[in-house]
Amino acid sequence: MNTEFSSAFEGSLPVERLQHQVPAAFAANAHPRVSAKYLFISTAEVIQALMSEGFMPVNARQTRAREERVGFTRHMIRFRQPRTTLDLREVVPELVLINAHDGTSFYQLRAGLYRPLCTNGLITRLGDFGVVHVPHRGNIIANVVEGAHRIMDGFHNIGEAIERMAVTMLCEEQQLAFAEEALRIRYREGDHVPYSAGRLLETRRSVDHGDDVWHVYNVIQENMMRGGIAGTSRKGRATRTRSIRAIQEDVRINTELWGLAMRQLGV
Repeated sequence: MNTEFSSAFEGSLPVERLQHQVPAAFAANAHPRVSAKYLFISTAEVIQALMSEGFMPVNARQTRAREERVGFTRHMIRFRQPRTTLDLREVVPELVLINAHDGTSFYQLRAGLYRPLCTNGLITRLGDFGVVHVPHRGNIIANVVEGAHRIMDGFHNIGEAIERMAVTMLCEEQQLAFAEEALRIRYREGDHVPYSAGRLLETRRSVDHGDDVWHVYNVIQENMMRGGIAGTSRKGRATRTRSIRAIQEDVRINTELWGLAMRQLGV
């Protein structure tokens, strides 16, 4: 069995690895500058609560920050439940947890997808269940756990959407229009655009060839998120795009791109 596919269903990150990758999740207190109304509950406690409910942490990272905020900055942990899939397209549902202990973020729970073939880790939003905000007050742990189960219960809607995407065909003109809209998501108004929209439609492996919305969407998403596309800088120099690492940009781009894919279906 393919190693990447196997890892989608087995194992989880040990606590020691999480402490190394997202030290802010294990903060002992909030940043001194947060409001007096801020109720501090360490993300580590939420992680333990989710693990006790069968959610396994499988990926984690945090935002780069100045030295005084490193231990409190925004962090993102992705969870999976063992041996669950959405459909025969080998898409694995994920729960995405985002938080910060410096007052810059609520607890956020988002629906995520992991496609083992290219490890592109899509974050999706479909309907109201796709994102849950839990403020730093009240019974935070219970609210996060409840929100996690609500998101997982809604994944059947995403499975149905994927099936519709897989049977909805796009002509070349429609594919290019999709890519042009995606490029406007990636490079917002005023940003320099280093390459043409057609570059987003270039597949990286033979199995990704296809004219349906699902294939086109995955090719565009991977090219946007992983970077490596040759282009031209503002000064006219040859350059290659970087991967998207900032958590806020990751969430923004993936959420808007999923919405764009849904519009291809008339949703």
